[in-house]
Amino acid sequence: MRSFLFIIITLASFTIKAQTVFSTQYKSDAQVKVYVVQYSSDADLVVYKAQYKSDAGDNNGVWFFTDYASDAKKKIFFVDYASDADIKVYFAQYKSDAGWKNNSKKQLMY
Repeated sequence: MRSFLFIIITLASFTIKAQTVFSTQYKSDAQVKVYVVQYSSDADLVVYKAQYKSDAGDNNGVWFFTDYASDAKKKIFFVDYASDADIKVYFAQYKSDAGWKNNSKKQLMY
């Protein structure tokens, strides 16, 4: 019984690690500055916006936007210029398109 409970708790902790993000109103509140590009070929990360928190991934480009900063793993701010950004993202229509194109920036979203 103890081992079963341990397994349940362990699996629940993996669910909590979802890539949840919160879009801040101010640049100073953000951990990562993000610029949205027009073409996926220009992106560091192709992002798919999940409808449900349970669908979000663990740093694989599937993001769930939370309503509260305290519920997010990362706080981001959308900048107006690519030169101000830490990462450039492209929002994909399909979940299967999500993923990193520039692995050197991957640590920014951990």
